[in-house]
Amino acid sequence: MFTSAVTTGRVLLALPVLLFVLNACDRSETVRSPALTERTPVTESAQAISAFLERHWVRPLPAQGKAPEQFSALEASLMPSDCGSCHTEQYRDWQTSLHAQAMGPGLMGQLLAMAPTARDEHQDCLRCHAPLAEQANDLLAELAAAEHASADAAPSPATPSLHQQGLVCAACHVRAHQRSGPPRRDGTAPDAVESAALPHAGFVATDAFEDSRFCSACHQFQPDEYALNGKLLENTYDEWKVSRHAREGRSCQSCHMPERRHLWRGIHDPEMVRAAVTFSVEGGEWTNNVIRAALSVRNTGAGHYLPTYVTPRLVAEIEQLDGDGRSLPGTRIEHLIQRLVPLDLGSETSDTRLAPDGELRLVYERPVHRAAVALAYRLRVEPDEFYARFYRALLADGAAEKGRELIALALKQAESSSFLAFEERRVLPQR
Repeated sequence: MFTSAVTTGRVLLALPVLLFVLNACDRSETVRSPALTERTPVTESAQAISAFLERHWVRPLPAQGKAPEQFSALEASLMPSDCGSCHTEQYRDWQTSLHAQAMGPGLMGQLLAMAPTARDEHQDCLRCHAPLAEQANDLLAELAAAEHASADAAPSPATPSLHQQGLVCAACHVRAHQRSGPPRRDGTAPDAVESAALPHAGFVATDAFEDSRFCSACHQFQPDEYALNGKLLENTYDEWKVSRHAREGRSCQSCHMPERRHLWRGIHDPEMVRAAVTFSVEGGEWTNNVIRAALSVRNTGAGHYLPTYVTPRLVAEIEQLDGDGRSLPGTRIEHLIQRLVPLDLGSETSDTRLAPDGELRLVYERPVHRAAVALAYRLRVEPDEFYARFYRALLADGAAEKGRELIALALKQAESSSFLAFEERRVLPQR
């Protein structure tokens, strides 16, 4: 999620995350009540799903309150590691995801510059990155402690606090200590008798967890929220809604949570990008000492714009190489695929993103370099290009303040996230 807080005089950014859902309890798949003889499939109307989502994502989320007396400390816990004591596969997946890093050094470095008591201002970021009320309370305590630390000190508790763990299991699954999730894989849910025998009194099953609108709670701005050139800054759900992927019944979860996995791979993952893009090359011939070629990049797999947000960029490029595979000066052309905005978010410089099924065709016509023996066609991905620019600016103008060390770490991470998604080399014909 990407937030802007005008009152601070600077843009506040946080890592983009894909907000989806955790799976239902594994043990609910196996624990049986002796009285249960037949499972009844869950059936819900569209109206019931909409009502659930409206209740579930009211912002800010209310505190959980007191846990039921019969709950053990483990059942009452909101810590992901405690959820993982039963939901081992889900927890293992979550640990590798960007959801678990949603309160990373880039965001924490900015929050350290805010007033410790600015709860409403914190919510610009926490509403998606750490949405539980209990996480907001943890953050207030940490920021208050940082007020008394040296200018370069960053809090480092032995065990990460709940807010430091980002988008945790409970953020999607727990309200007032009641667990909820999708129906079991066979489409059923535990009845009252079975629930009484399950940990944390079972769970409420609802198809809302398999509905793309669940994800829109963080991946879609509302019509009256921040927009540039008439386009909302965060518009992923609406992009999907008008795509053939929506018409064909493919939800956000079907791509980002296949088989109910808790990985939420996206633009940072090379395999996800390769699955979304059809990359093809043409030519490599020359006449009159001019090489003619072309590169095609098509968004065939993503059910939204590629990239969907302002933070990444893709770079399509063609260049000539010498016999050792080195780039030859003056032979490279490139095309940027991104929604380019300045750091102040005051305008939109350009928007060259690929809509679902959209295509870029990069045409190459350049004189043949005397040392050229091959052409290289590439697609580079820079998932955090905007963040890298932003963090450099914060460090250069001294705006990082107490979060300087964290911002420096965030910059290092942003710069190291780039990768080469595609590369093809074609040997040029003999002259």
